[in-house]
This record gives sequence, structure tokens and C-alpha cells, in this order.
Amino acid sequence: MIDRDIKQCLGQMMKGVEVVAARHDGITRAYTSHWVSQVSFAEPIVMASVSPRHDTYPLMIAAGEFSVSILAGDQVAEGQYFSYPGRKFHRIATEYLTDWPDDPAAPPVVVNSIAWLRCRIREEMPMQDHQLVFADVIAVEAVRLKEPPLLYSSRLGWRIAGDRAREPGTSIRDALLERVRDAGYDTDDRGASVSDD
Repeated sequence: MIDRDIKQCLGQMMKGVEVVAARHDGITRAYTSHWVSQVSFAEPIVMASVSPRHDTYPLMIAAGEFSVSILAGDQVAEGQYFSYPGRKFHRIATEYLTDWPDDPAAPPVVVNSIAWLRCRIREEMPMQDHQLVFADVIAVEAVRLKEPPLLYSSRLGWRIAGDRAREPGTSIRDALLERVRDAGYDTDDRGASVSDD
């Protein structure tokens, strides 16, 4: 059990909301997650955290792939629906899922999402109560890229991304580089990586 103070602090983390889905032997399952992340710049690799007790997990593994539907701010209903085990709602909202374009054998996706990712599993890492599933993004469909994404935190609930965090025309990076130059350091970062000291 997580300490209450730790849980409250972790609950402040705001993340995008996705629906992860899989299909195998004619069975389809999906779950809502805010624990899907891009984990590489050099390659299109994502990580999905999933409970091995969830009925989607064995289908992901058996199929060797899954889809990720990135939800828009107007898709709270879809996010809420897939956040509970399907049996609770008797899998009644079948209209929320559709087939991947031109490939009905592919994992299904949530209708009208911001974007769809088709992901081929490369490896798993067991954690205490979840599996981390790493996968290559092998296909994408941009559906509504201009829509603000749906966000979630356990402390703040559902939110819609929106306001910019900085003034238009202001470059924090340029201001920091100017400070570096004023301090007498070279600001030529060609060939430097993000992790260079």
C-alpha cells in the first residue's frame, strides 16, 4: 500500500488519456490508461503499463500487438467507459470502437480520437502489480490532431489541455542561452545530446 503523502503527491501528475485495445481469436478488449508513454527519440517506441489481471493483457500478449487511441478533450465518456472492467457495463457501448482502417484483423481503435497508434510488442518488464509492455509503433492514423487532448490525474480528475504556459513570442530557451553567453560560455550545441553535462 502506498503511503498517503506519497499517493497525494503522485496524484498531482497530470497525463494524457489513452485507450489501449487488443484483439485475438475474435475477442476484443480495451482499457483506459494514463500510463502510456513515448520512451525513445531515436525510434518510435512506446510503453504501456497494464495489470496482468486485466482481460486486455492476455490478448495483447497472444496477438503480439495492441492499439493506442489518444483521446480528445470531448471524449470523457469513452475514457470513463473503458476505465472500468467491460463486464461492469456489460460491454454495451460497442459504438465506441471501430476497426483499424483497411485491416479488420488489427487491434480496434476508439472512434474519432486524436490519433491511433498500432504497436507491435518488443518486450515486457514485470513490476509488482503491473507489466510494462514496450512496443514499436508500426502504423499511425492522424484523426483530429488539432483537438486538445484529454488529461487525467487521480487528485484533479478529468481535464482538457488548453492554455499555453508561456506568452506568445517568448522563448525561455533563448533567454537561458543569452544568460549562458553573458556568463562567457559557448552556446554552440551542435552535436550535443540532451543528456550532455
